[in-house]
Amino acid sequence: MTPSPLDALHDVLPPEQVHWWPLSLPMWALILTVILSLFAVSVFAYRRWQFGAAKREALKLSTQCQDNPLELHNLLKRLTKHYYGSQATSQSTANWCKTLNRLSQVKFQETDIVSLYHPTPRADLQPKLVAAIKTYKIKERLDV
Repeated sequence: MTPSPLDALHDVLPPEQVHWWPLSLPMWALILTVILSLFAVSVFAYRRWQFGAAKREALKLSTQCQDNPLELHNLLKRLTKHYYGSQATSQSTANWCKTLNRLSQVKFQETDIVSLYHPTPRADLQPKLVAAIKTYKIKERLDV
């Protein structure tokens, strides 16, 4: 009987087991880039959410005090002070009306603002003030 030629192959070693996912350097770089991008996007989203917290609070408070126009006006003043500084809120009535007209889509007259401080404020100001709080722009430039 002739010997099998496969019997001479005893010194050949079988290959090692390949890992389930061999990672190369570009793959590690891609994973790291994706993780860092997700982190940056989440930080950006969180900071944007935090930036809008004052407006969300003003919207919540405006539903509680819809029958008091002076309190709604104070909410607008507080929003403006928070986002644009106290210099924007300490203007004359004419400039304050211009600022409100620019920051909201509601058009105010000087007589509207002055009537807030009368013993009986006008009743038609309440919807205007609530609409101004809802449409208040928090990223508008005032110094341009």
